[in-house]
Amino acid sequence: MAINLEDQYDKIYRYCYCRLRNRERAEDVTQETFLRWFSSDTYRERNQLLHYLYTVARNLCTDELRRPATKPLLENLPEPEHDPLLSIALRTELNRLSPEDRELVLLRCVNGEPMAVLSRLYGQSRFVLRRRLNGILKILRDALQ
Repeated sequence: MAINLEDQYDKIYRYCYCRLRNRERAEDVTQETFLRWFSSDTYRERNQLLHYLYTVARNLCTDELRRPATKPLLENLPEPEHDPLLSIALRTELNRLSPEDRELVLLRCVNGEPMAVLSRLYGQSRFVLRRRLNGILKILRDALQ
């Protein structure tokens, strides 16, 4: 029985989106679901793809919903486009960051890249990157207030 992974990806994404009601979180959970399937030989050999994918997706969605609601990444940062002095101050504070931290802020906050993509890019877990990003944003908030 040949299974089209692209169709399954779309189904799992829709399932996650219906449960989470958030595009970025659904994308992250869907990617994590397939990463776990690719790393699991046991279920691939048993030919239980659909069962495994939905079980993992359901569990990851449940974990995601249990997590406390996260505030928007740039919350409590003033709007720099309305204040030229603030824009200069923000640019100055960003320049004080290391190039890697500045890149992380750009990729996540400006480009909106999912944490799963960033974790593969940096070779670190999503949780390590999330803590690091929250620390960087706290430094920026404190400096701008």
